[in-house]
Amino acid sequence: MERFLDTFFNPATIARYTPAVIEGAWITIQLAVAVTVAGTLLGLALAMLRTFRLPVVNLLIVAFADIGRALPPLVVILLFYFGLPGVGIRLSGPMVVFVVLALTLAAFAEEAFWAGFTSIPRGQWEAGSATGLSFPSTLLFVALPQAVRLATPPLVNRILAISKMTALGSVVGVQEILGAASAAQSLSGSATPLAMAAIAYLIVFLPVTVGARLLERRLAWKS
Repeated sequence: MERFLDTFFNPATIARYTPAVIEGAWITIQLAVAVTVAGTLLGLALAMLRTFRLPVVNLLIVAFADIGRALPPLVVILLFYFGLPGVGIRLSGPMVVFVVLALTLAAFAEEAFWAGFTSIPRGQWEAGSATGLSFPSTLLFVALPQAVRLATPPLVNRILAISKMTALGSVVGVQEILGAASAAQSLSGSATPLAMAAIAYLIVFLPVTVGARLLERRLAWKS
């Protein structure tokens, strides 16, 4: 037991590297919030644009969603970080992680919102037109609230999964939780920083997971 505690919860190592892990947690939170907001809004905008049923635009949106869901984010992160400088585009590690994860989330969010729009009975769209609403007004005031409610449960789970992918930033030098803990582990030769990282992830994401579960139950009860 004493050996276990010394390996995973060494007091001296904890005291030395706690500030770095806390700073990494703050970077993780900022990245996760930015990715969630940007990815969700972009996905919603694309799904709304798709309702106008413009053939060429819809083809591009479907291609974006399919490619975004098919490509592993780690591959795209490495491609952007190490490949783009070759064509004169240099992005910082955090910016690469933000762009790639936001686009990945947007691809999933677009499909979730689109499924919500297609679940709305055609009669409601026709009723909007019959009452004198234009198509954009029907989309905004009739269809959008229902589509958002229908898309929220699957989308929340996807947001959680992609937010935790901020850990992929460690491969391009982003000092988020895992990056900070890995650097500390290399310097100390102890597994304690990695145990600290696991606890930090629990502190950051466990409340979000519980909140998502409560939101799902609330929406299920309303439906």
